[in-house]
Amino acid sequence: MAWFRRRPAPGALHHSDRGSQYASHDLQRKLAPYGMRCSMSRKGSCWDNAPTESFFTSLKNERVHGTRYRTHRDAVADLFAYIEVFYNRSRRHSSLGFMSPTQFMQDWLAAQRTKDTAE
Repeated sequence: MAWFRRRPAPGALHHSDRGSQYASHDLQRKLAPYGMRCSMSRKGSCWDNAPTESFFTSLKNERVHGTRYRTHRDAVADLFAYIEVFYNRSRRHSSLGFMSPTQFMQDWLAAQRTKDTAE
């Protein structure tokens, strides 16, 4: 749950499917101190899976397809590097206007600073 590190603004939504782990009282207790609200998809709503399916397609096609890992530890290390170092920081995403998440965040923060100084 990377959003814990980002300290989202109160009122942010935590959207998930209807899995029991997301509807649990434990998760609700974790969301409360952050002022986050829980949002769940309708039963049988296939559209919520599209971003996840897109990610796993990218992972499979860009990193894992045809790869044989010697050990479980090698696989974990390689997948961590792909997700945390490449995918979440450098890879260009069509949903972000073909910018990397890092560049998108830097641009957004700069816009926020500009907005704050203009007020």
